[in-house]
Amino acid sequence: MQLKFGSYPVLVASSPEMAKQFLKIHDTVFASRPALAAGKYTSYNFLDMTWAPYGSYWRQARKIYLTEIFSSKRLDSYEHIRVEERRNFLSRLYALSKLQVNGCGKPILLREQLSRFSLSSLTRMVLGNKYFSESKCDLEGSIITLDELQGLLDQWFLLNGVINIGDWIPWLSFLDMQGYVKQMKDLYKKFDRFHEYVLDDHKAKMVSSGEDFVPKDMVDVLLQLAEDPNLEVPLTRDCVKGLMQDLLAGGTDTSPTIVEWTFHEIMKKPHIIEKAAEELDRVIGRERWVEENDFSKLPYIEAIIKETLRLHPVGPLLVPHFATEDCNVSG
Repeated sequence: MQLKFGSYPVLVASSPEMAKQFLKIHDTVFASRPALAAGKYTSYNFLDMTWAPYGSYWRQARKIYLTEIFSSKRLDSYEHIRVEERRNFLSRLYALSKLQVNGCGKPILLREQLSRFSLSSLTRMVLGNKYFSESKCDLEGSIITLDELQGLLDQWFLLNGVINIGDWIPWLSFLDMQGYVKQMKDLYKKFDRFHEYVLDDHKAKMVSSGEDFVPKDMVDVLLQLAEDPNLEVPLTRDCVKGLMQDLLAGGTDTSPTIVEWTFHEIMKKPHIIEKAAEELDRVIGRERWVEENDFSKLPYIEAIIKETLRLHPVGPLLVPHFATEDCNVSG
């Protein structure tokens, strides 16, 4: 389906066959990204993986993610963090379920608790510490509260998905008619202040450790790689910030959304809950916690999650792609 967004033609791959044409058969031609305001102002001038144009920097960043950040060995080393945060999450839910208001149970906003769990887990794995406080009254060791950081991430997702008139009608861009660019610049300042605080803290620890320094989290890995003189494209401080921002944003919204939709669906189908509970009782029992190595033994629960993803895709529309050369698609 071909549309016209302002001055630019836009193609929508609205069928599996057309998606295959763009993302598999002609993937190299359409691998780049359009130079939209969101990438410039919220992602360090296109230095994160989401908005980086296809080229040597993008390929290098992808390689770093696959071989250094998301390697099996690296992810396994963070398992204790995931276990601790998972148990803290369940304990918090149990405590909240006991609260009463005027003799009645107090409703629990599941999405709020899931977002908190996801953000706590990710910040510890990516940054090595939570770097946020529960409230403004307790900012020791942080410069931001949990709600403020979650708000920044929510705004980042919003501004990266808006239709900004100036992107599609360039000669109107200086007017910023919707005010989105101003919001993007304000968001950049707030995020950059947080990123600078985190990087300064990590740099200080690296210097104090000297030659005995061992990377403990994903930011440590990125900072260590930034000192490698053999990189094809040098990793500047802004590059590290952009990649760090991707790591934080990548999982804070998707995981809570999937779990929330899963609960919505199974609550309408009690027989599915019964089958899932039966599988848990049979495979795990009631005397121990579910561990990560148990996941492969729970095919029914895995099928529930996959069906939820089919019904409610986390990203119904991909980040827009951009053709770098003329190409004949499907005929």
